[in-house]
Amino acid sequence: MKYTKILLVTSAIFGLMGAILGAHMAGSGSYSYRPVHAHILVLGWVTLFCWAIFYKVFKPKNKVLIFWHVWSAIIGSIGLSLGMWFYFLNPFSLPNSINLVFYIVGGMAVVISFILFLILALIQDTC
Repeated sequence: MKYTKILLVTSAIFGLMGAILGAHMAGSGSYSYRPVHAHILVLGWVTLFCWAIFYKVFKPKNKVLIFWHVWSAIIGSIGLSLGMWFYFLNPFSLPNSINLVFYIVGGMAVVISFILFLILALIQDTC
């Protein structure tokens, strides 16, 4: 299933990003990226990996829900991680309102992906 591969590769990218960010924090002695680092690893690496395994093991049939779940998960993981970076560290000196909107939209995409996953899990007949 192509969604398994998409989630797995995206998860691996987040894992690498989290490891590099962790190494940077350790090397620099600055832990200002802790919340971003944690979300990159937990949401981007672990959660996307778990969902990849779910699709490999259970093979749900509702293609529309799968499509929206996978893409809201990926967009949300990217959006929330970047939004946190923008909001907490403001690397581009953007107005706080723009940073906050980016953070909220990314977070809402994550919430939508978890709601869709719950629906998929509830309607899955082979659990």
